[in-house]
Amino acid sequence: MKCRVILLEVALLATISCGARDSAPGRPSANSQVIPPNKIMDFNFLYATNCAGCHGPDGKGGVAIGLGDPVYLAIADDATMRRETSDGVSGTGMPAFAQHSGGMLTDDQINVIISGIRARWAKPDVLRDADPPPYRALVPGDPKHGATVYSVYCSSCHGAEGHGGKRAGSIVDGSYLALVSDQNLRTTVIVGRRELGAPDWRGNVPGRPMSPQDVSDVVAWLAAQRSQFPGQPYVSALQLEGGVR
Repeated sequence: MKCRVILLEVALLATISCGARDSAPGRPSANSQVIPPNKIMDFNFLYATNCAGCHGPDGKGGVAIGLGDPVYLAIADDATMRRETSDGVSGTGMPAFAQHSGGMLTDDQINVIISGIRARWAKPDVLRDADPPPYRALVPGDPKHGATVYSVYCSSCHGAEGHGGKRAGSIVDGSYLALVSDQNLRTTVIVGRRELGAPDWRGNVPGRPMSPQDVSDVVAWLAAQRSQFPGQPYVSALQLEGGVR
């Protein structure tokens, strides 16, 4: 009888062992297939892992402008979005994502991201009869006139000198200006930041939208506020005899 019990226990252990081999933790099933990273073509995955950290979930904005803003999508064409995604924007926090520029994504994956953004969030009628300033400046801006433009359209939120007010923070902060390009400033002036309560070019002064030249001029004024050597706040220390100690 004892022998029979032992044999039954051995048979039971063998059965459990075989089952464990077939479903061991971490072991892929027989019909599973591992997809190489460069073959992933799911928009939701690609956007979440490459874009959402800065541009926000669902394109609603975060550290950077919302890619799902329909006004942005109305002024930025696919070629522009593809170029900036592929090659990044020099001097800003926007890195290059294309493999040919040192990134991790293939051209096909970038195309999936661009087409997915437009398919989900673009609204063809968002501008109605409005004629927005062009995405890129057609002529250089005048910083002197830009100071006047700033006073009219921006000072009520950002303060008389741009250092912040009751409704918005500083727009001339050295760290901020060091991290954004002139094009980024222009895009923000035109599109606004809805998630932050900032209107687009039509809404700063009711019934008085900014002209293309107004946009170029205020961007030129903002750019003129940049520090020549951003990130070096201790200039006086360099003047000590023998340099910094």
